[in-house]
Amino acid sequence: MYKIGFDNDAYLKTQSQKIAERIAKFGGKLYLEFGGKLFDDFHASRVLPGFAPDSKIRMLTKMKDKAEVIIAINASDIEKNKVRGDLGITYDMDVLRLIDAFRGYGLYVSSVVLTRFENQPSAVAYQKKLEGLGLKVYRHYPIEGYPANIPLIVSDDGYGKNEFVETTRELVVVTAPGPGSGKMAVCLSQLYHENKHNVKAGYAKFETFPIWNIPLKHPVNLAYEAATADLNDVNMIDPFHLEAYGKTTVNYNRDVEIFPVLNTTFEQILGESPYKSPTDMGVNMAGNCIIDDAATCAASNEEIIRRYYNTLCQVRKGQADQEQVYKLKLVMEQAHIKPEDRKVAVAALKEAEETNGPAVAIELQDGAIVTGKTTSLLGACASALLNALKHLAGIPDEVRLLSPMVIEPIQNLKTTQLRHKNPRLHMDEVLIALSVCALTDYNAKIALEKLSELEHCEVHASVILAQVDVDVFRRLRVNLTMEPKYQSSKLYHE
Repeated sequence: MYKIGFDNDAYLKTQSQKIAERIAKFGGKLYLEFGGKLFDDFHASRVLPGFAPDSKIRMLTKMKDKAEVIIAINASDIEKNKVRGDLGITYDMDVLRLIDAFRGYGLYVSSVVLTRFENQPSAVAYQKKLEGLGLKVYRHYPIEGYPANIPLIVSDDGYGKNEFVETTRELVVVTAPGPGSGKMAVCLSQLYHENKHNVKAGYAKFETFPIWNIPLKHPVNLAYEAATADLNDVNMIDPFHLEAYGKTTVNYNRDVEIFPVLNTTFEQILGESPYKSPTDMGVNMAGNCIIDDAATCAASNEEIIRRYYNTLCQVRKGQADQEQVYKLKLVMEQAHIKPEDRKVAVAALKEAEETNGPAVAIELQDGAIVTGKTTSLLGACASALLNALKHLAGIPDEVRLLSPMVIEPIQNLKTTQLRHKNPRLHMDEVLIALSVCALTDYNAKIALEKLSELEHCEVHASVILAQVDVDVFRRLRVNLTMEPKYQSSKLYHE
């Protein structure tokens, strides 16, 4: 059952105030490294129920007259066609999506930086494409011995070799389509160049997770470890903050490990370091806006189990390795949870065993669990969807929302004209058919009106689903997991 645990309005207010304070601290210009997702931050909205997925971008719009955006993308990620897992699009395409989204909010995107540029053919072609679209593009290069070789890094042969990104506003937000894009290096390179131009500028970091002022093993922070199992991130007590202030705060290993190097880098560039700890660098206020700790704990535990199932499926597809599974098992042990705690998974597997075929279970907000099985007319997802809508609308089980007379012509079109091998209707096809029937059928109409009530519901499938059904569930904003096995033993799965 979905329960609010986070005050989003308080977050928007306090977060923008904190960033404004940090700008003032550095005399009027701040490079702000934005970690995580600026748009569609569904991880944050899942573990902090009440957090709006677009909270961070809405907060930035409050400062849009003072802000500009730089987007960093690793040239190697362009070359490898790296895909953003939650959206299913490549990083280079996501940069275009981000630019459109920023502009849609009235924010100014000043440029794109190609980091770790080594004349990769795809990166060169991508730069030409961006410039053809009227965008400014800059190149930043690998530095031998980075980040430890500080004398080289902070020199004309290090940061000095990078192209200086021309900026005009006091808040420069540096973001990226995903981790490993070089956001921090872009910020520090800019500080080096600004200092050479006698311009005072500072650096701060905005990472939503881990949350620095809640316990190390709090489920919200454990869920962050689960989300970054592929990066080998580990939450830890910030030893520098503890030594400097006598206070226990939480950070993660990469920031703690890199801090001595950053501190020396700041001293080389600015004359002295403005920070005593990695925690000092951050401006995140999310921890202050948790209003129901029990709700966030429950939501985070659910997220950890979902990450476990999702990683199992990625391993099955050859997109992840077994080490990530081991790490997620360890996180579950620390949170004192297990896969069987996901009630909807238990229900889906029971239905699959009883029907000897793929099955899907949906847990609704009232706690009811409805299931769907594979039939000659409908896939398990489509069956479960119709059953869930009937439950929400109070329509008896025996009532058919779609008659065979409606479904069969669609099946004929699929198999005869469009040459699909699978005649069963997927979720998108069922929803279109239901929309047409709603014009003349009252039950179809009231069922369709309940579609929005599926948001935040839990769903589990007994097999790896077709991408079309995964996409529909994503658009409905339900929390989907699947068993790590395919319906058939074929080698190729569409």
